[in-house]
Amino acid sequence: MAAPPIETAAKLASKIDRPAAVVQTESFRQSRPQIVGPEIPESPYPIHLCGPVQHGFGRGGKDLGCPTANLPDESIAPISSVCKPGVYYGYAQVRPKDTQNGFSEDDLKVYPMAMSLGWNPFYKNERLTAEIHIIHEFETDFYGLELRAIVLGYIRPELDYTSREALIADIDTDKRVALHSLLRPAYKSFERDPHFAVPKE
Repeated sequence: MAAPPIETAAKLASKIDRPAAVVQTESFRQSRPQIVGPEIPESPYPIHLCGPVQHGFGRGGKDLGCPTANLPDESIAPISSVCKPGVYYGYAQVRPKDTQNGFSEDDLKVYPMAMSLGWNPFYKNERLTAEIHIIHEFETDFYGLELRAIVLGYIRPELDYTSREALIADIDTDKRVALHSLLRPAYKSFERDPHFAVPKE
């Protein structure tokens, strides 16, 4: 029997009344695996994303200790059209324009990332967003610069929370799961994907 069609993020965005996100529970938190996904990425992955970083809600770094880069609506269609809301993992890279724009060589490397696709129900967002957290300490911000990402797998569904502390704890777990999952050879190979090639001067 064929599996039921996925309720993609784009399909949910077109609805007037979206179903409420499930509230995270302690049992869910304690049962989370540290590695997710098959040993080799399967369809619809890899998903390639690219677009200029735009200003978001400004609370990722300030409120949650997890700064994120927001992509414009047209740049997230490759994932929102085939994936449901939730948290995903893969690799990402910031690419400067003509010069390094004050970036160090380390800042320009490809790094693991965790990405939230959805409405962030804890904050009751009204607009579908894709927020990418690159697991690296950057020396400067990169608004307006090009961000490239490859999404390789799904971590968990989008959830609501009873406290900010519970949300932060899940975000920390998301980052650990992303790092552990990407250590597998079939995933780590995407770190060198041509999608990330820095143009020669």
